[in-house]
Order: sequence, then C-alpha cells, then structure tokens
Amino acid sequence: MEVLVGKARAKARQQRAELHGFVVHEDLDGYTNADYERIRGTLAAELAHQCPGFRTAFALAAWETEGWLLLFPEAFPRVHPRWKVPGHLLDKDTGRVKDAKEELKRGLGLPLFRESDGPAVAREAQQQGLIPSPRGTNRSYEDFVGDLADWD
Repeated sequence: MEVLVGKARAKARQQRAELHGFVVHEDLDGYTNADYERIRGTLAAELAHQCPGFRTAFALAAWETEGWLLLFPEAFPRVHPRWKVPGHLLDKDTGRVKDAKEELKRGLGLPLFRESDGPAVAREAQQQGLIPSPRGTNRSYEDFVGDLADWD
C-alpha cells in the first residue's frame, strides 16, 4: 500500500494536481462475507493511517466486476444486439453468482463475451441512465457507490 500511495502522490506532483483520495479496485473471487469485511477494513485502516483525511472508495467486486455488470442487463444488447442476459441471472444478488464472467460467456450468445467487453457494457449502462436503478443487488457494488457518495 505504501508504494501505491507514493506513486499517487508523485503522479499528482508531476501533474501539478491535488490528490484528493483513492479508488481501489480488486476482483475478490469470493462472496461478501467475513473475508470481504476483513479485506475492506484492512484497506480502509491502512489508507487512513498513511493518508489521514483522504477520501477512499473500494471497488472490491464480489467474485468479479462482471457481477456488477449483471445489475444492468439492458446494457448488454446495446453493445451487441444479439446479446441477452439469461433469465436465471436477472434480478438476483449478483454477488452470489460464482464466476459471472463464465456465466456471461455461456449465456449471452454470440459473439462470446470477453472481459474486454466490460467497459463498453458499463459505458452503455451509464449512457442509458441505468446506473441509478440496478436490477438486483450486490453488496460490494452498493458499498462502492456508498463510498463515492461520501466524496461530495
């Protein structure tokens, strides 16, 4: 963590910018359970220790970021018109979908979903105004949105 903080501070100095906080992303490959709480708490404590007063947001995706994308099924056909999220993945706790990336590869149809499609799906979700109304739940996503809401 110390290296990350040092690099961020150096980049801010190089850009003649002020560093206001940190967004930390990690696919957890696990559920939002006690391990999730421990990891989140450890990161928060370490950043608070190294950078008192800095804002933080933790994008600690339960299982993987594709679980977050499942919250916005209407965005997928905007990226590839033939894509349709299978019904068994709709309106669920997407943090409980083990290996969401593989579920999407198997279930969307052709062309096969690739991890590199994720940003386009997220962009479509934002552009289509889907972000305020996710379909389903995902605690790690809700925690991240809550972190960002505290940045005002």
